[in-house]
Amino acid sequence: MQLFLDTTDVAVLRDLAMTGLVDGVTTNPTLIAKSGRPMLQVIAEICDAVEGPVSAEVAAMDTVGMLDEGRKLAGIAPNVVVKVPLTRDGLIAVREFAHEGIATNVTLCFSASQALLAAKAGASYISPFIGRLDDHGADGMDLIMEIRAIYDNYDFDTEILAASIRSPAHVAAAALAGSDCATIPPDVFNALFKHPLTERGLDQFMSDWAKTGQSIL
Repeated sequence: MQLFLDTTDVAVLRDLAMTGLVDGVTTNPTLIAKSGRPMLQVIAEICDAVEGPVSAEVAAMDTVGMLDEGRKLAGIAPNVVVKVPLTRDGLIAVREFAHEGIATNVTLCFSASQALLAAKAGASYISPFIGRLDDHGADGMDLIMEIRAIYDNYDFDTEILAASIRSPAHVAAAALAGSDCATIPPDVFNALFKHPLTERGLDQFMSDWAKTGQSIL
C-alpha cells in the first residue's frame, strides 16, 4: 500500500521523505490556510520535495471554475494531482480532466455509489473519509471493502486512497480492506514505526550487549 503524507509542512515532509517510505502528499484548503502561505508556492515546494503524486485542491464550486483552477494547478509540476470535490460539477470536471490527461483525486467520498460515479468519470484516485464516517457511527472500513469489490468487479483503474486516517490501526485496517493508498498525518506516520514490545526488546538487547564489552567496529 502506498503511504501519502497529509501535510503542507515542507520541512516535516522533507524529513520524513528521507525514510524512503513516503509515496506522495495530499493537501486541502484547511492545511493551506494553516500554513499561512501562498498556495501555489507551497504546492511547488512540495512537488520539489517528493517525486510522487501531490494532491492540490481546487476552490471553485462550479465546473468551469474547477477546470480553470485545475489546469493552473496542474501546470505547477508534472506530479500535481488536481483534487476535486465529489459533486455533480466536480465529476463533470473530472471527466474533462481525464480527457486532457490531468490526474485527479476525488475527495469527500462517503458512499460506494459516489465512488462508482467517480470511477466512471475517470478519477485517478477516490478518497473515502474513514475517520469522519466512524465519527458518525458508521464503520469506515466497510466502505473501503465495498469500493474495493465494486472496482474489482469492473476493472476500474481508479485507486482507493483512504483518508481521514486517525491511527496506525486505521492504516493496517485500510491495507487489509484492500485500499491502494492511505494519506496520513505526520504524527500517525511516525507512530507506525513504534510498538512498546519493540522498544522493550531493544532495551533488553542493548543491555545484554553492553555486558559483553564487545564492539562490532
